[in-house]
Amino acid sequence: MAEMTVQYPDDLPVASGRPRCEVEQELKFQLAVRLFEAGQLSLGKAADLAGWNKVRFGDALGQMKVPVVNLDDEEIQAELRALRGIHHRG
Repeated sequence: MAEMTVQYPDDLPVASGRPRCEVEQELKFQLAVRLFEAGQLSLGKAADLAGWNKVRFGDALGQMKVPVVNLDDEEIQAELRALRGIHHRG
């Protein structure tokens, strides 16, 4: 896996009241979230970047009110038609 170095102020952990390892994990997580929101990473790749599995990452996105599924109007209509078709068959 490739590695990147991110510089941040030495007093960031003190200012946040959190241990350095938690601050660094939060920075990775926030980067993953922003890249996912921007459509630059899939859910799986963003979860990998954060160091989490997809379910945990998706749950965290939900808690942050970040949509996990981004469908356009046509895709939503297709999903609704498919669901209606399943409902009528049962």
